[in-house]
Amino acid sequence: MYKNILIPVVFETPEITQTAFDAAQALAAPDARLTLLHVIEAVPVYVAEYIPTDIVTSTREAVQARLDALALSVPGAATAIADGRAGPRATRWAEENGTDCIVIASHQPALSDILLGAVAQYVVRHAKCAVHVVR
Repeated sequence: MYKNILIPVVFETPEITQTAFDAAQALAAPDARLTLLHVIEAVPVYVAEYIPTDIVTSTREAVQARLDALALSVPGAATAIADGRAGPRATRWAEENGTDCIVIASHQPALSDILLGAVAQYVVRHAKCAVHVVR
């Protein structure tokens, strides 16, 4: 059983995300810490100058509200937001915060995932802790 579990969250796939929540709770020790993490991709520099700062702030607040709402379905879960590319940032966050297991959802792979690499594939290859992939 794991004591510090990270669950990367993608809002576009709520049914897969719920599967990840269920798996994390099944893997968790009774006093485990579960953290729901959403990574906000960086805005390209050539676009950033055209986006008002209040839009960035309100978007971050909306993401936090969605995470908080999701956390209600995972008793005792904490939430976190990080910036960067999803795969590298999730693995780095896990390492920085002493995570002993990442429970990550994955969709059915397509040819483009095999050629380009998916976030779950990156996490499986680079995480320094256990990774549990659910579909």
